[in-house]
Amino acid sequence: MPEPAPHANPFVFLAEDDVDDQELLIEALAQYVPAMQVQTAANGKKAMTQLLALPPQQLPCLIILDYNLPEVNGGEILKQLAAEERYAPVPKVVWSTSNSPLYRQICMDLGARAYFVKPSDIKGIEKMAQEMLAYCQLVTSS
Repeated sequence: MPEPAPHANPFVFLAEDDVDDQELLIEALAQYVPAMQVQTAANGKKAMTQLLALPPQQLPCLIILDYNLPEVNGGEILKQLAAEERYAPVPKVVWSTSNSPLYRQICMDLGARAYFVKPSDIKGIEKMAQEMLAYCQLVTSS
């Protein structure tokens, strides 16, 4: 599998319909990489439209998907991205309020690098953000 190109201006793509969860995760990501840009989509259909519109030389260093997105869920987005060769080297992770082993297995089978259950406190979100950013190779996971 080809290695992702180095990112001159790395950014994360976040598909999340809950505005509070969006804001909490963006703030947590910024603690580790203050200059990190985050592009967001509030539902799965918008996420796919935005991702497919990105030029190949401007792909995100990480895609974070909520599993339970409206219109198109995170699993379906993973399936659609698997058909896009240019997205093969881009790490994808899923986060969800559900700790369902079935959802986790579906996502891992469809190419997610990790499946995170959304933490209920800010410290948990910060730790999860650090683990997510390790997939961008911009921080180390402790």
